[in-house]
Amino acid sequence: MALTPLDIHNKEFGRSFRGYDEDEVNDFLEQVMKDYEAALDKGKKLEAQLSSEKERVTHFTTIENTLQSSILIAQEAAEEVRRNSQKEAKLIVKEAEKNADRIVNDALSKARRIAIEIEELKKQSKVFRNRFRMLVEAQLELIQTDDWDYLMGHEVDTSELEKFEQEEQ
Repeated sequence: MALTPLDIHNKEFGRSFRGYDEDEVNDFLEQVMKDYEAALDKGKKLEAQLSSEKERVTHFTTIENTLQSSILIAQEAAEEVRRNSQKEAKLIVKEAEKNADRIVNDALSKARRIAIEIEELKKQSKVFRNRFRMLVEAQLELIQTDDWDYLMGHEVDTSELEKFEQEEQ
């Protein structure tokens, strides 16, 4: 069992014939008692401080664990956002590719229709050109015939017409 300052104060030594000086021993014991009491007080203060520091360490450990958990949750959330973004990007690319294919196919279809229309118009243009050439050639033939010269050289007798007009009046 540990000594208390009171134990030191109340300690009595037996007397002997050639013993120590009683005043010196009492002074020494008084000093030991004071030092021992100071040491005990200091020990209690240190224990209280240690307890307080343990509480602080526990508090900071709790904060550290909370922060680590928060960091893990934030990392998991970031990873989830990244995965979702990648999925969404893939869907957007796939949709864009589908639209691009559709647009290209529509354009090719339109180009084929236009090419067919161009060929049809060329054929119609050739037919029109041939018919027009034939019409012009036929008109030229009419102009080049001798009938024009005959008509120009033919004189009409207007005297009979004048008689006919007078009779009718």
